[in-house]
Amino acid sequence: MDTKALHTISYGLYVVTAKKDNRFNGQVANTLFQISSEPPTVAVSINKQNLTHEFIQAGRSFAVSVLAKDTPLSLIGQFGFKSGREVDKFAGLNYKLTQAGLPYLAEHTLAYLEAKINQTVDAGTHSIFIGTLTDAAVLQQGEPMTYAYYHQVKRGTTPKTAPTFAAAGAEGGPATTAPRYRCTICNYIYDPAKGDPEHGIAPGTPFEDLPGDWACPICGAGKEAFEKI
Repeated sequence: MDTKALHTISYGLYVVTAKKDNRFNGQVANTLFQISSEPPTVAVSINKQNLTHEFIQAGRSFAVSVLAKDTPLSLIGQFGFKSGREVDKFAGLNYKLTQAGLPYLAEHTLAYLEAKINQTVDAGTHSIFIGTLTDAAVLQQGEPMTYAYYHQVKRGTTPKTAPTFAAAGAEGGPATTAPRYRCTICNYIYDPAKGDPEHGIAPGTPFEDLPGDWACPICGAGKEAFEKI
């Protein structure tokens, strides 16, 4: 069986949020899809280890921010590679609330959805939460971020708790003559041939010549967190 067949499935990229008591949390997810139109129903798959899973179970509802194509890696890293048990993911961010009081991102978001859960399916490591829409709005026109664009153009990586996670090496791309460096926190690979144009690092810049304050574009870890591969 060639599991690379799974890599041909297309996905979007979203921030799924929930509320428990007076606390908010959220995470990046790619397995969101519409199930029916009457009533409008969506489903999302969330790892049971994630704090967002706990919050969705407690509040019986979730919200979704549909990310735009130009969403910076740092925002995806904020919700994809940090734990709400350790940091407030919404600190310093511009967000608003749905009708039920769930947070959604007000920037880099094309639309938001709010759903009330009517069914939960046990899927092993994950739960599939199925919910009927209770609020939704289009915030701006534009192209949505796709999972393929995130990986192939933005060179993003996947958290281990994601249903589409693949072991390191499968996401690294072809080898280059110059040494590359992998972030030990989120698996982002710095390739000197490509640089980090989003943060002013020109293609051809060796890792050793990166500024001392340069940080991983996804999780924000410093240079010391990188290892040569």
